[in-house]
Amino acid sequence: MLMSMAKHKFNRFLRILGPGLITGAADDDPSGIATYTQTGAQFGYGQLWTVIFMFPFMTAVQEACARIGAVTGRGLAAVVKDHYSKKILYAVVALVIVANTINIGADIGAMAAAANLIAPIGFVSLTLIFTAIILTLEVFTSYKVYAKILKWLALALLSYPLTLFIIHLPIKQVLAATFVPHFEFSFAFLFIITGVIGTTISPYMFFWQASEEVEEEHEKNMIARDGTARITQRFMRNIRIDTIIGMIVSEVATWSIIVVGATVLNSHGITTVATSADAAKALEPLVRTFPNAGFIAKLIFATGIVGLGLLAVPILSGSASYAIAETLDWKEGLNKKLKRAHGFYGVITIATLIGLLINFIGINPIQALVFTAVFNGVAAVPLLLLIILIVSNKKIMGDYTSKALSKTLLWITFLGMGIAAIAMFVTLALG
Repeated sequence: MLMSMAKHKFNRFLRILGPGLITGAADDDPSGIATYTQTGAQFGYGQLWTVIFMFPFMTAVQEACARIGAVTGRGLAAVVKDHYSKKILYAVVALVIVANTINIGADIGAMAAAANLIAPIGFVSLTLIFTAIILTLEVFTSYKVYAKILKWLALALLSYPLTLFIIHLPIKQVLAATFVPHFEFSFAFLFIITGVIGTTISPYMFFWQASEEVEEEHEKNMIARDGTARITQRFMRNIRIDTIIGMIVSEVATWSIIVVGATVLNSHGITTVATSADAAKALEPLVRTFPNAGFIAKLIFATGIVGLGLLAVPILSGSASYAIAETLDWKEGLNKKLKRAHGFYGVITIATLIGLLINFIGINPIQALVFTAVFNGVAAVPLLLLIILIVSNKKIMGDYTSKALSKTLLWITFLGMGIAAIAMFVTLALG
């Protein structure tokens, strides 16, 4: 009886998890892994404090985006279209499309480079294989099935936390770096910290989670014929639980990646991650203890990169497609079949294929990932201001406008990311 009740509660808990968990897992996409590994290699534990610092802010941002989608029954671009000028709408959509397309290309390239470490298949062939798998899953599977696939792919996040158990950690040093901020006013430090913030609080996450909450409402028949959402307090509570758990999962993985990078790479004099092979060394901690550590490290690294890439790329192309479809009043949503949403799935396909082509212009996949994270960090700033204005607008949000704590966290996030981006450009200008 007790076992049955426990199982029932656990299953009910699992059903709560959805867009928040998927968004949190996608946050540690190949771009995130590359950026966090680079900061660990370059600055050791010096930027580890950003994980604790960013958690409440990224949670506040994603909860606000989820709330916008749930309350309005509309995606973020649709809400902007309904209440703001076309100039603002087009600027917002352009930012997301550019950021996401670059990110897609970098992620596909990283997946191919990582898989190439363990599979004797050419880089070009691997990029084509992964692109075909991603498009097939996103275009030809139902939302219900696809959401389950994305939840299972989130398990790829375990690669780095598991590695913590087989390396020797300087516990006191790690704990001190986690809770005591360290700062350097240099371009290198500010460039990477902007990337860390940008890959943690990214534009595509804003659009994806808002739209996926709407998908959840459609799946549960919570959208009325006039397009309004029939929300309940329980549904909103579940959204908050889902979002908080998703962000916890994301930040545990982030912390683990930085710690592993600092412990294994930085402490052994490796301060630059230029290739997938360099990044894989972070998971090759004790070669003398484990005779096959080299291959095992590459296998774990490739599994993590490929799994999270399969999770993140569809989210990147999907969020761009939601933005365009909502702007042009196309039928949209992963809950619709291809024949009912040609434009929506067309944008997903085109964005993914353009991202694929980026890999053939001679850009190093790992370096592209870090630059993409920095670009996201800059692009997120104006989008955050817009999100703050929306969730503070009673006309749009009704009784679900942001309260004092949410507003405070959102404004601090906006100001913090803005200052980091400005400081980076200032140090660049000063040489």
